[in-house]
Amino acid sequence: MTQPESTTPTTDPTTSPRTTDGPGSHPALPHLERFLGTARWFGGKGRDLRAAGVRRVGRLPAGPDEPRVAIDLLEVAYADGDTELYQLPLLFCTEPQDRLAHALVGEWDDPDFGPSLVYDAVHDRDAMALWLAAFDKEGHHEGDHSHALFFHRLEGHEIDTTTHSTLFSGEQSNSSVAFGEDCLMKVFRKVTPGVNPDIQIHEVLTRAGSDHVAALYGWLDTYDTATDTVIQLAMLQQFLRTGTDGWDLAQVSARNLFAEADLHPHEVGGDFAAEAARLGVALAETHQVLAEHFPTEVRTPEQLGELADAMHRRLDEALTAVPALEAYAGGLRGGFEAVRALGGDPIQRIHGDLHLGQTLRTVRGWKLVDFEGEPAKPLAERMLPDSVWRDVAGMLRSFDYAAAAVDRAMTESDADGVEQRAYRAREWTKRNSDALLEAYTGGRALSADERVLLTAYEADKAIYECVYEVRNRPSWLGIPLGAVERLAS
Repeated sequence: MTQPESTTPTTDPTTSPRTTDGPGSHPALPHLERFLGTARWFGGKGRDLRAAGVRRVGRLPAGPDEPRVAIDLLEVAYADGDTELYQLPLLFCTEPQDRLAHALVGEWDDPDFGPSLVYDAVHDRDAMALWLAAFDKEGHHEGDHSHALFFHRLEGHEIDTTTHSTLFSGEQSNSSVAFGEDCLMKVFRKVTPGVNPDIQIHEVLTRAGSDHVAALYGWLDTYDTATDTVIQLAMLQQFLRTGTDGWDLAQVSARNLFAEADLHPHEVGGDFAAEAARLGVALAETHQVLAEHFPTEVRTPEQLGELADAMHRRLDEALTAVPALEAYAGGLRGGFEAVRALGGDPIQRIHGDLHLGQTLRTVRGWKLVDFEGEPAKPLAERMLPDSVWRDVAGMLRSFDYAAAAVDRAMTESDADGVEQRAYRAREWTKRNSDALLEAYTGGRALSADERVLLTAYEADKAIYECVYEVRNRPSWLGIPLGAVERLAS
């Protein structure tokens, strides 16, 4: 990833970074461990864990009357041997802040700030203003970079430092903060040493002038001496204020269809096919830019065999959790074996976790968001090239879910017309899937190899969905299981 020449250091040079490890070695550890249990972005809820160590990677530059803010990295150790690293932007106060009572992390004697009431800084406007000012400031630190915070900027956008911050409440794995109507900052909570794919891909697409992503304005990182690599902590990008979630739009369209008992999708005012086609174009053009700026290759027969083996393994694991899959296992395995028999498969950088919830419809067209890939996968795996048909399959499965979810909701309140709604749901899904595919391919028919890959990726995704539903929403199992039945045949 190309790095701009100008960076802004924000570690106070008079303060040495502090690292503490081991139980009880830092007064904050019990408070941080308790705080994690309440944080909606923490991914380890329900697991046996302990806060193993905390280290300060930097302090935000501030005047004498401005908030005292630092960024700490907390190591979480699980009983099964796993470890994770979480970013904690912390605000240190000498007096209670009633307006931030909901964001209280704890009270302790901090090595840098002394006795303090400590809050989650993303909830405080004055604290977040320090981030915006740091992004806006230009300069370069000539001292020890090993423990500094660096705010990088891309050219082309002047930041409005007068805007107030607003924390989004719906974010799950990260924290998103809007600054007025100007820009949006995503604070990565779970961090991993190495380049973050969300920042990397947004930088490439922004520099290439892509119309299908929110423009990247900058990012924050630090250098990790333990791993001799960068850790990327946050990204600042265009705020798509007019954006409407693609999942919500699709559901409105399906709901409109179901309300019109005798009409077909193309006859209903909320027909989604034109939007599905525009989304297909946006995805195709994004894939094209990624292919031009990242390495591409062709899977060898051996690699195709490994892909088929991985799909078989996931099915084997799913059969234990979802015995109902056994009826379709033969057909599914036949599809996976067809992947093994292919002559080759072009692969490149892709989104990696694409569905309607990762899209926004704005006044200027569709935007794709969140290029981090599947969060459960290791960072190195998320950076690997893959088939574009994985992204396409993700969108097709999302269409199916959108219609089926509306069908379920309407059935709960109205048991009449169940068969008709189910038929309309299948009709809606097929119409929009066909529209997306036709637009994605530019109107050409899929080749036999492409159809094999697309079907296999859809089936692989549906199998994952079956396991998820059994574990989290058993009454929803029929949605992915219906797709498995169709794909297995």
